[in-house]
Formats: sequence, C-alpha cells, structure tokens
Amino acid sequence: MSLDTFLEETRLINTGFCEKQKENISKLFNEANTNIDTFWNNRANNLDWIQTWNKTVEWEKPHAKWFVGGKLNASANCLDSHLENFGSKTAIIWESEKGDSLQLTYNDLHQKVVSFAHQLKHTYNVKKGARVTIYMPMVPELAIAVLACARIGAIHSVVFAGFSAKSLQDRIKDSQSTCLITADGGYRRGKVIPLKDIVSNALANHACPSLENVIIHQYIQANDPLPQFNSTPVHKFICDSIIEPKDDPIETMDSEDPLFILYTSGTTGKPKGIVHSTGGYMTHAKYSSELVFDLKENDIYWCTADVGWITGHSYMIYGPLSNASTIVMFEGTPDYPNQSRFWELIEKHKVSIFYTAPTAIRSFMKWGDEHITKHDLSSLRLLGTVGEPINPEAWMWYHDVIGNKNCPIVDTWWQTETGGIILTTLPSHHPSKPGSAGFALPGLSVEIKNDQNESIINGAGLLSITKPWPSMLRGVWGDEQRFKDTYWSTLETYFAGDGASIDENGYITVIGRIDDVLNVAGHRIGTMEVESALVEHPAVAEAAVVGIPDDIKGQAIVAFTILKEGISESPELISDINSIVSKQIGAIAKPKVIVSTPDLPKTRSGKIMRRLLKQVAEGQEIGDTTTLGNPDIIHEIKEKMALSNV
Repeated sequence: MSLDTFLEETRLINTGFCEKQKENISKLFNEANTNIDTFWNNRANNLDWIQTWNKTVEWEKPHAKWFVGGKLNASANCLDSHLENFGSKTAIIWESEKGDSLQLTYNDLHQKVVSFAHQLKHTYNVKKGARVTIYMPMVPELAIAVLACARIGAIHSVVFAGFSAKSLQDRIKDSQSTCLITADGGYRRGKVIPLKDIVSNALANHACPSLENVIIHQYIQANDPLPQFNSTPVHKFICDSIIEPKDDPIETMDSEDPLFILYTSGTTGKPKGIVHSTGGYMTHAKYSSELVFDLKENDIYWCTADVGWITGHSYMIYGPLSNASTIVMFEGTPDYPNQSRFWELIEKHKVSIFYTAPTAIRSFMKWGDEHITKHDLSSLRLLGTVGEPINPEAWMWYHDVIGNKNCPIVDTWWQTETGGIILTTLPSHHPSKPGSAGFALPGLSVEIKNDQNESIINGAGLLSITKPWPSMLRGVWGDEQRFKDTYWSTLETYFAGDGASIDENGYITVIGRIDDVLNVAGHRIGTMEVESALVEHPAVAEAAVVGIPDDIKGQAIVAFTILKEGISESPELISDINSIVSKQIGAIAKPKVIVSTPDLPKTRSGKIMRRLLKQVAEGQEIGDTTTLGNPDIIHEIKEKMALSNV
C-alpha cells in the first residue's frame, strides 16, 4: 500500500538546546545501538524491583515477555519508593471545575492509597488478578483507586466518565469485573453529570452478573442515600483512615502480570480491551516520561488528558509519579467558565510542562490570542502535543503564542497499544519540524513500509514498529485471534493502522489512519495533508475532511471547516479556501464542497469522529453518538450538508 504525499514542510526550529542534555541523549542512542538488552536492563533498573529478572526478553511473534522472572509492584514504584526523599513533596495539585484546590504530598497520597487498598482487599474481597472497573470524574480519588488496585494486584479497567451506560456495561461484562468504583456525579460546564444514574442504568436487570460490589465516592452530595443496584451490595468510598503500610504487605507482581485493561475508543461492536503488563509497561512509562519531558525535581507538570484514556494512565499517573513529579489534575474543560481557564491555571500553579491535544490547540487558536496574552505563562519551559497529528500552522501558533517562541515542543506519536511514546523530536538532539513527530526514541525501532513489508526510505506508507519493546500490548482481553488479526496480519511486524511519511533526513510525519486515506483519481491522499492545507488559510481554525463516492474520480473530498471567531462564511471566502488547497497540494485535492460549521463531532477526549462526518456526507444513517461531547452538532452539520446539494 502506498500513499501520495504533496505537502512539503521545510522549516526546522531550534529551541531548548542544552549541551548536557544533548550529550545524555546521544549516549542513550549509542547504548541502544550497541546492545539493546543492556539498554533495556539499565532502564528497568531505574525501578525498584522485589526480585530481579533472569532474562531480558523472550520473543515469539506476536507474544513478548520482558524482564522474565522479575517481581515488582507498580503502586510501590509510584509511592513507597519516594517516601524517604520526597515524602513531603507535592504529588498532586487538584483543581475542581468550581475552582476548589487540593494538594496531596507523596505521604498523603501514600496513606490514602494504602487505606483504600486495605479496604478493597479485606472489606470488598478484591483479590489479586480480579478485574476492577473504575468510572469516575477527574478527582484525586480516581488516582487513589488506580494505585490502590495496583497495590493489591487487581487489574484495573478505567472507563472514561463521559461514556454511556451501554459503553460502561459492555466493558464491565467483557472484563468480568467483580468490583465497580464510581462516584455519585461529576461537574462539566456547570452541570452535574449524574454518574450514579448512568451506573444504575448500566446494571439494570442484572446486566453485569460478575459484579459483587459497587463502591461510590460521594463527591457531589456527601449525605445522599446510596442507590440500590438489584442484589449488588453498594458501599461508600472511604480512604482516609490511617492504615500502617506494614499491616498490609505490598502484593508481589510478576513482571508479566497484567497491570490494567484499557478499552480503545471509537470502535464498533464488541469493545477491544488492550492488556498491559506490569514490568515492561512501568519501565517504558518511567523512562519515556523522564526523557521526553526532561523532568526536573521542581517541575509542575500538567497533562490535560483524562485518566480514562491511555495518556492519562501513562503520562498523568504512572510515568510522572514513578519519577516523583508534581502533577496537576483538573476536573473541568478549557472553556468553562471562560476561554482563559487553562491559562489561569498555568499562571496560578506555575506550570512548567504542558501536554495537550492538537484539537485543544486549534480551539485555542479559534478563540483568539487575547485570552492568552493577559496571563503570565512565563513558568512554561516545555510544551507537548498528543492524540493525533498536528498541522504545521497549529504547531507554529503553539510555539509562538503559548510558548512565546522560547519553549520546545515535543510532538508525540503513540497509541493505547504501544503503552507509551514511540516517536517524538527530542529538542536538544534534533531540531523540530512543525507537524512532524520526528524520530523513534532510543531503544525503539520504527520503519515506514509498503504492503510487501519492504522499507521505504523516502516516501509514504505504513507505520510499523519492527522490534519488540517493553510496553507493547500483551493481547486483547479474552480474544487472542483478534489480537493477531488486528496487529500482526498486515505486515510481518507490528502495524495498528496508521500511515506516515519519512523524509530524506529521517523525520517521520504521521498522516493518520489508513482507513481515512482518500483515493482521488488514483491518488491516495492522507486526510492530514488536506486538513493542514485548509488551516493554512488565516480564516480557518480547524478542519476535517472525508471522501464520498464520485463517478469520475472514484472519491471526492468533502471538507468541514470551523472559522475563527468573528469571521463570517461567504462564497468568496469558500472559494479562497479552496484555492489555497489547490496551491498547497494541487487541483486534485480541491474539496468538492466546503461546509462551514461551528464545531466538529468530537469525543469527550477531543478526537474528531470522521466516521460520523462520512456518514453525514454520504447521507447514511448516523451510527453511535454516545461518546460525543457535542452530539447536537450532527443535526447542524446535516442541515448544512442539505444546503450544499452534494
């Protein structure tokens, strides 16, 4: 399978150069190239192990075992390991949507985790290997629940608290969870999300027979009576009693014991539970967090992802906390009660590292610079982006406006399945190329391949990880065949569906899902290229494109654009936008129609649901919208499409 590439980005940005850091990164690359087993042994040795391993890796495609025979505990590596030197250091700075703040030191967090772990084990009979579903808003108790499960060897399955009752039910049933940890509600844009009602619907009519207990954190109304869920016992979430760590020994986990299951979003049919191990996952989480974000002892680190997604697992909880970092945890959204909310928090808490999604960045652009420039963001020293490819102009705006041209940007590519960051540009080692993820981290092997499994040196194709890595997924929960078919059947090496290009200097630019590639008059064009060309126009804040059947070209392009604040749609503007696509890519990529819309259908994590846009554009019946944060936008887009005469 080949792709045609048209856009050429030639800018290289040198920021954040540090000679010492450059030397350290060069040593890591040299070490990895000299002896890969020694390299990963050294990374794993940065964790505290109860028992060392006797073999670095066993690999029999598609199954890997890392640090064979090693024993450790993930929760202990995030807490107990730091108590002597960093017990009084702030672990979590929490801010509610309403503006309430709470700070927990590592001593505080340790006490609460130990207490709740004791209750899970002795009061609620949660055993090692049992599955625990966690369905909570972004409150400290979410992190406490995750770490408590890891402490006793329970396998946690965090379900994003924006998911529907059916989505929650499906995940509980698939994992056969024996315990559900939730809250009575959460806040979103000033409204209460009634989580206990959603849970009640999910569990109605004994729909989840494996559940033995439901534990509710009474966050909204502490004195409300607890609901009844058929015959399932319901308990209040209490984690403040003092339990001495010596009273409950930490559970010794084999390196290959599952740490968690995380269900991938945006799929249809049966949910796909990605399984991650303990030792390999923790090794990469700690290593990549320290390296990519250049973590220092005094950093205030804010990853804006929800813990319901893999980014929240790896780069809010396990990665930063295993490095004894101070993290910011925020319940709300960037536009409530105003569009300055993020910048207020950065100024208030002196955030130094900020890691967010391209969708959020494009929203910031749309809202205007005035919401940013009135705040002091001088504490920032490093910016990051995650979740999907970022177009070059959004990258430059992020660099110039948020970073004040002083902050390096780490544009990271990875997946739920990879467990941690695979590609990025390490600022002290490489200049950054706007829109390009860059290079594989030391110790990782990535190639662009065609469908004959041949490597592409300069061009576009399939993005593949060609050698096993510690944090690779260990399977799909309960479905071995799906694991093999999804990730190991297209190429001889790992491939999960993304296309990418590589230039003559080795920079890798992720084009997007192969499923989203447009086939126009025999040219296979990545959606990211067309969308990047659209947002080159100064009036366009964000864009998404899909293909529809066309009698002449095979497929024609339909573009959906969000205009910046204060700009009105007009035939002249649409023509001008189309012209810039023709100029940037060529006439072949000009959209057949451009639909201006106030928003795009996005999941609550901010990902654009192109599947729904394609259904609208083709006049199909609209599929499941329960994961959308803005389901009403579908009706508006349908009305706009009806006027376009496509």
